[in-house]
Amino acid sequence: MEEGIVAGGGVALLRASANIKVTGVNADQAAGINIVRRALQAPARQIASNAGAEASIVAGKILDNKGATYGYNAQTGEYGDMIAMGIVDPVKVVRTALQDAASVAGLLVTTEAMIAEAPKKESAGGGMPGGMGGGGMGGMGGMDF
Repeated sequence: MEEGIVAGGGVALLRASANIKVTGVNADQAAGINIVRRALQAPARQIASNAGAEASIVAGKILDNKGATYGYNAQTGEYGDMIAMGIVDPVKVVRTALQDAASVAGLLVTTEAMIAEAPKKESAGGGMPGGMGGGGMGGMGGMDF
């Protein structure tokens, strides 16, 4: 791997969220920091949720353990060393995803207007066709579909 590997399953990002030590100077900055913190936790929480586990409990157990590679194996439902279990993510992929997400978020925050296609109004369905509605047995006039 070009830049190495980190513990997979969202563990590296979850641990990064716990290490954000900056504080905002105002309410807007504090809100932004909390958004980033929650976004970093989202992959691990979603993986746990998809596996049928309670996401907040899984995230809490991972963060309570101080091992840098300790995480949740969604396939087996076990906790342990993610790297030893073979659950890894390439650093380059994780870094690029985070940078791209931040870039798009920055664009959305600074956008003053957006152009979108107007939703199309669908007309209500028509009534039953002419003839003797309701079907019938073959050979009856007007009912040969």
